[in-house]
Amino acid sequence: MSTYTHGHAEAVLRSHRWRTAANSAAHLLPHLHDGQRLLDVGSGPGTITADLARLVREVVAVEIDEEAAALTRTELERQGVTNATVVVGDVHALDVDGVLGGAFDVVHAHQVLQHVTDPVGALREMLRATRPGGVVAVRDSDYGHFSWHPASGGLDRWLELYEAAARANGGEPHAGRMLLAWAHAAGATDVVAGSSTWCYASPADREWWGGLWADRITSTALARQLVAERRASPEELEQVAAAWRAWATDPDGWFSVLHGEVLVRA
Repeated sequence: MSTYTHGHAEAVLRSHRWRTAANSAAHLLPHLHDGQRLLDVGSGPGTITADLARLVREVVAVEIDEEAAALTRTELERQGVTNATVVVGDVHALDVDGVLGGAFDVVHAHQVLQHVTDPVGALREMLRATRPGGVVAVRDSDYGHFSWHPASGGLDRWLELYEAAARANGGEPHAGRMLLAWAHAAGATDVVAGSSTWCYASPADREWWGGLWADRITSTALARQLVAERRASPEELEQVAAAWRAWATDPDGWFSVLHGEVLVRA
């Protein structure tokens, strides 16, 4: 069982609900058509799931527990999506012929492999769930290649704390650079790898990105873990949050989030 470092607090969902297929799955979109059946692994708050459902015949979304699955269902219902179902399952052991109802033309996972205990095994399962000739599309951020200006000791400390917490939970915060190697280790031979970024540099984007991370470092599962494991005190986390807010108000502030991507042909 994997531990999701971020949790599902409002500050996390505020971030994740910004995601769309256009800004988070552009590498997959040219390969979709309305006759396909798609598995969305780790669907979270469901905004990407809803977009994908409009492009294919059927979507099955899988989440690790009922709390997370309920978030996806709520968003699909809000958007009036009727060709998607949500089930509970584990990417390390997908019940392909049971609850998932058979193999898929497309399997998609966004920001999932960085959190699982066995990313190679998870990729093997995603390939097993894909019909011959189908495609597995994976995208994960790479915290070690995040870049920002101006320099900030507080943001340096934020990154150090996040990476420590993620690794304590069995994850790999540098997953983006590992995706190609993990795909090869899973037995894939037809793989196209690439990268893309999110960039926050306008006043509105800085306010949103800096504000949500200020909240995430003080009021989410990540914050509670850091304090419980004595990696940081609440006072230090408040200082890190203040650094995020200071970055957000700097007219020269710039932040780039690097993602690794792979498309694997089954």
